[in-house]
Amino acid sequence: MTNQALDEDGGRTVGAVASLVGVTIRTLHHWDSIGLVHPSERTDAGYRRYTAADLARIHRVLVYRELGVPLGDIAALLDARAADALASLREQRDQLRERVAHLRRMGDALDRMIEARESGILLSAEEQVAIFGQHWQPSWAEEARDRWGDTAQWAQYAERAAGRTAEHWRQIAESVEALNAELAAAHRDAVLPGSDRANALAERHRASLGAYFDCTHSMHVCLGRKYATDPGFAAFYDGIETGLSAWIRDIIDANARANGIDPATATWV
Repeated sequence: MTNQALDEDGGRTVGAVASLVGVTIRTLHHWDSIGLVHPSERTDAGYRRYTAADLARIHRVLVYRELGVPLGDIAALLDARAADALASLREQRDQLRERVAHLRRMGDALDRMIEARESGILLSAEEQVAIFGQHWQPSWAEEARDRWGDTAQWAQYAERAAGRTAEHWRQIAESVEALNAELAAAHRDAVLPGSDRANALAERHRASLGAYFDCTHSMHVCLGRKYATDPGFAAFYDGIETGLSAWIRDIIDANARANGIDPATATWV
């Protein structure tokens, strides 16, 4: 504090106090208007002048404000009896601890989302194989991230994966396994693409992808092509039932036509 911050009688001007405590002059005027901190003195010319006691009160206000106490409650705290002030402080402390706990939970959720964006699934390699079966390759998640990591669908997948536990994934895996069994049975029954049974199964397959991202009929067609032509996908489905990968592509195409999408021109939208 320099002598320039003091007037000739030792009081402090609004500008000097604002500079000293790190708030704006407008803030001090506002605190004055709401009765939080009044300058105790005025100069002969009518200018506000803060005393040492006023400055001490401002510092207490700043402490409470830093703790997140609303301005409307700070004045009551400063002017309350000791017992009342203590009770209020304890309440504010409890609220602050809850805020800290909430922020920690948010931080943990963000950590999980970051990890999910980077790895694709928050399970160890051993857990993945145990849940998804011996055919599952943990490297597939990394390959998917490398291929689609910049897409909106990968972002959706990561957001959904971030909130899932091993039990959630186990339920999803069981549901997919049951659907694959029904697809294989329908293929063995020579169910024709475009039939009611085939369309219903195609819709269920598309809906199952909603566990990962929102899948349109056009996007579903693009995936169906990959099931039939990508060696990894084809081996997986044909390992369940010979010829299943091409049949799934065909029922997806037929279902897309029934929903106004031409498979020949379908794109990833």
